[in-house]
Amino acid sequence: MQNELPILIEPLEAARCEPYGWMLGKPVRVDSDTPAFVSPASDFWREHLFDTGAPGETEILWVTYRNREASIASLESHRLTQQAIVPLTAPVVHIVATSTPEGSPDPDSLRAFAIPVGLGLCMQPNIWHATRVTHIISTCLMLTRPSTTYDLVVHLKTGAPASESVIQTIGTRVLKSLS
Repeated sequence: MQNELPILIEPLEAARCEPYGWMLGKPVRVDSDTPAFVSPASDFWREHLFDTGAPGETEILWVTYRNREASIASLESHRLTQQAIVPLTAPVVHIVATSTPEGSPDPDSLRAFAIPVGLGLCMQPNIWHATRVTHIISTCLMLTRPSTTYDLVVHLKTGAPASESVIQTIGTRVLKSLS
């Protein structure tokens, strides 16, 4: 369609993620105050302190994505919690946008990140987003807040108003590869 605007799919890089949240899967740094341990057998380090908002618990979700549509006509946002997505079985394309002062998706801030297996993105609260796959299916680990999941499930199953999440239509955009 002629009125569909493109969103270029970009590689996931820490600096590109900053307006939306934090890239997950950066290399270990031993030259900082962040807890880290490096040895021939294993390495571990703090990547990010996840904030669910108060009061909140962290929930681990298993999410299976199958949507391969290039067009994006709606985005969702979570008001109270950060949300992290880490592809486990196949890459995903994660579309993000910041909010306008009125709280709607800012069309000028729309970005699409190709997230490979083993890396991830942790979004700040109120970041608008959608996810697409380039393969047939992708299973992802997601960190979120249990009440946000419950609120969204009830909304999607029954149509009851959601209080912690918002889904909003946008002018249709189409994902385009950088190549």
